[in-house]
Amino acid sequence: SSIYSQDSKRFVLPQDVIESIENRIENGANPSIAIALIDDKGTSYFNFGKTKADGKEVDEHSIYEIGSISKTFTAVLLAQQVLDKDLELTTEVNALLSPVLEIPTLGQGQVTLGSLSDHTSGLPAMPDNFNPKDPTNPYADYSVDQMYSFLRSYEPIREVGSAYEYSNLAQGLLGHLLAEEKEMSYEDLMIKVIAEPLGMGETKLIFTPEMMTNLAYGYSGGEEVSNWDIPTLAGAGAIRSSTADMSKYIGANLGYVDSSLKEAMELSHEVRHSKAGEMSVGLGWHIRKGSQGDVIWHNGGTGGYRAFAGFVKETGRGVVILTNSSESVDDLGFRLLDPALELSKVKTTSDAVKVSEAILASYVGEYELQPGFSITITQQGDQLFGQATGQSQFELFAQSETRFFLTLVKAEISFQLEDSEVKSLTLFQGGQEILAKKIK
Repeated sequence: SSIYSQDSKRFVLPQDVIESIENRIENGANPSIAIALIDDKGTSYFNFGKTKADGKEVDEHSIYEIGSISKTFTAVLLAQQVLDKDLELTTEVNALLSPVLEIPTLGQGQVTLGSLSDHTSGLPAMPDNFNPKDPTNPYADYSVDQMYSFLRSYEPIREVGSAYEYSNLAQGLLGHLLAEEKEMSYEDLMIKVIAEPLGMGETKLIFTPEMMTNLAYGYSGGEEVSNWDIPTLAGAGAIRSSTADMSKYIGANLGYVDSSLKEAMELSHEVRHSKAGEMSVGLGWHIRKGSQGDVIWHNGGTGGYRAFAGFVKETGRGVVILTNSSESVDDLGFRLLDPALELSKVKTTSDAVKVSEAILASYVGEYELQPGFSITITQQGDQLFGQATGQSQFELFAQSETRFFLTLVKAEISFQLEDSEVKSLTLFQGGQEILAKKIK
């Protein structure tokens, strides 16, 4: 469907969102962005960019990793087993594990299935025996035995239910237990209960040949990266899908698709606690107050992908955004569901200011972030470049005489002077500030 809709009642992409997306694609931050907008009139698809640098244009059947949005699928599987009276939200996890494997807890409360799903189990974000052989596909070799061995020996630091702590481990364990309960793999259970009834033929954990043909290849920092295989902690983030399929999933959550999952989905939306800062949490889903109603949402990320899915029941609108890049699209998703929210400003080359070549020359050198890992700054005319150990070169654009930004990733660098000599730089990225001393 066209971006400029004739029917004014249709849910369309606002001009500032279109411009922001085109900017991100032009700057190489996101090779492609695929969007589905869902409302009471149906689904509209908007596709920007390509599956890879020399790839084909993406469409609603292009395949992306949805990462942690998988947690909401795990929540629906749990809700369905609860409605079928197979399990309860209050079922204690230790009752489902063998007597040899008891999860230790602090105080009287036991870890329940509901607490695994709403991130209050007290289990840490990740197990401490997670040592990937291949850091580019980190979850691939983490086994059920390793998960059990961690659970047996870990020492809880808080009581169950006392705090919200986002946990891939808890969600992975939950998916594993639900699949065990039905004597199936997580993938087979997810397909049987969710994907098949909703007609989602492109939603799986293991790529089919057709999904591979339609794959949007993952990118991080402008470089192609590996897909992530997540066997043991599948319920936390292993699903691959398309906007065509995800729009059916969100449509079902909004009640537009008549499905046997309606009650289970409604149960997953119910608020279980409001311990996540400004947000409440249901089963899997996060819930944020919005200007037109509650935004029920989840995002996802794997090595080279980011994803956003959400909906507002009051307006009847849903959004799915998939990208083959490690650059987030959450701000686009929130802006589309709640017009009162702002887009995050991605800096572009047109924001750059001119700095004299003499000042740029004073920044040239090597700056050590940690032993064996440094950033080397070089100059060509009025352009500054940086290069981290073992990585490709990136351009630096000035926003002042001492502060520079990158366009490929959301990062900035500032140079510190002492007695008019450059002594160090600070890298600002992902909410962290890292100081690097000039070593040559």
